Amino acid sequence: MKYEVKTVEEYLLQIPEAHKEAINKLREIFTKSLPDKYVEKLQYDMISYVVPREVFPQGYHCNPEDDLCFLSLASQKKHIAVYHMGMYLREDLRSWFLEEYPKYVKAKPDVGKSCIRFKNPEAIPYPLIAELCGKMSRSEFIEKYEGILSRRK
Repeated sequence: MKYEVKTVEEYLLQIPEAHKEAINKLREIFTKSLPDKYVEKLQYDMISYVVPREVFPQGYHCNPEDDLCFLSLASQKKHIAVYHMGMYLREDLRSWFLEEYPKYVKAKPDVGKSCIRFKNPEAIPYPLIAELCGKMSRSEFIEKYEGILSRRK
């Protein structure tokens, strides 16, 4: 779902009422649980948590105008999506999440390489998401990201 907005605040005003409580709770979890400081901003039409430019001035390699994004949150038409780049960069982290998920939710997880989709906002495993947020430091994220870039050259 694409929102015609420029700020996180405008985005929050546009999302469906059924998603607002979950989105706000996830934002609170991200702010409290990420082990390092990230900047919350609207990027790629989602609420994103990006590495501050003073830490990683070169930005995202595909478009250096964009900040390097670690985590994003989106209110889609039929689900809420969390994009966690740590799960993309570390298969062991993704495996851990998939092993833990059934301890919190009876339904099968709906996941992609970095995306976790929640069709039912009431079934979001907030404690598990909080734990996931703390599993990768910003420095490890940058190191893994740069490692992938160096292999492409």
